[in-house]
Amino acid sequence: MTDPRNRQYTNGEITVFWIPTKCIHATTCFRELIEVFNPGRRPWVIMDGAPTRRITEVVNKCPTQAIIWKYNKDLTEVEQAAQRQVTKEEVNPETISETPGQGEKNEQLAVETRVKPASIRIMKDGPIVVDGKFKIIGADSREMKSTQMTSFCRCGSSRSMPFCDGTHRKIGFVE
Repeated sequence: MTDPRNRQYTNGEITVFWIPTKCIHATTCFRELIEVFNPGRRPWVIMDGAPTRRITEVVNKCPTQAIIWKYNKDLTEVEQAAQRQVTKEEVNPETISETPGQGEKNEQLAVETRVKPASIRIMKDGPIVVDGKFKIIGADSREMKSTQMTSFCRCGSSRSMPFCDGTHRKIGFVE
């Protein structure tokens, strides 16, 4: 949890960790469990909104592991020490795309992530997520990006085409 934007939330039994540099706005968390994960609310995670079992089921569905969980009994001393009250000013899925320096952090993350075969997932009412080692080649035959994970826009309204910027949530894109 070295990045100051990383967050952790607990209900006393488990702790959910949110790692914004991995978040691609797949929307799985709040589509599945808005009572806990609500990006329009501050703090955006309220752990007493559902039973622990349901929270872990939804967290396990995150395609990028931007949210992960641990039983509190398994937390390291550093993770235990980091337990804190969250503030209304914290970074959340609604503001992460506006965070300066995000691109550089994602590139660094891609380099640090282990090599694995590419997989492609189409997220319901969201982007196409490509995960694994791959290069994106533009129409001019130049490499646009070499990474291990990215999401491609399907709604057609991204301001970062061909990449997803989360606009599909704002415009209510549905398949």
